[in-house]
Amino acid sequence: MPVYEYHPDELAWSTVVRRATGLTLSEVEEQLRAAQDREDLARAAPQEPRKPSELDIASCQRLEWARTEHLMTQQRMAVYSPDEDRRVARREEQRAQRKAVEAAWSQQSDGGLPVEVRRHRIYRITARPTTAPAGEEALVRHIFAASTGAAVEHARAMFGRPGGICQDREYRIISVEQVLPEPGEFF
Repeated sequence: MPVYEYHPDELAWSTVVRRATGLTLSEVEEQLRAAQDREDLARAAPQEPRKPSELDIASCQRLEWARTEHLMTQQRMAVYSPDEDRRVARREEQRAQRKAVEAAWSQQSDGGLPVEVRRHRIYRITARPTTAPAGEEALVRHIFAASTGAAVEHARAMFGRPGGICQDREYRIISVEQVLPEPGEFF
């Protein structure tokens, strides 16, 4: 059983922490408003049956921006610095502990085989029915995968699987976009 370096919620908050570093309170407040708008749009959109969903990601990021804004106001920070945020260190410690526990359990259950630590990202897959009338909404799914290719293969299996959520039609993938961590960020 593989152990994941980051889980989807951990990717969301770590992305916000990286983006917030060096921002002023007014810039963080602006990011919080934008995150609230993203969450409102995600809430109004058709809901995805599986996690992570657009709403899960947007909610997690909005909560982290709100926490950052509250911390900066409370501690009167001129600019956000993760070094002054005790929760950042605590979360990293909890993540390291989670990885250690999962690795120990995996190694024990696999008979002492080496543990595979995977670095996954979250991809937004957009697909459209091949026989869709003009104006029909596209289907959006979020996939936790190691690469764009792996996300596409997983999506193809999901869209074409008998008994799956998309079995009533044939779908064509029209876009694959990395959403967490932010595209271009080192990960």
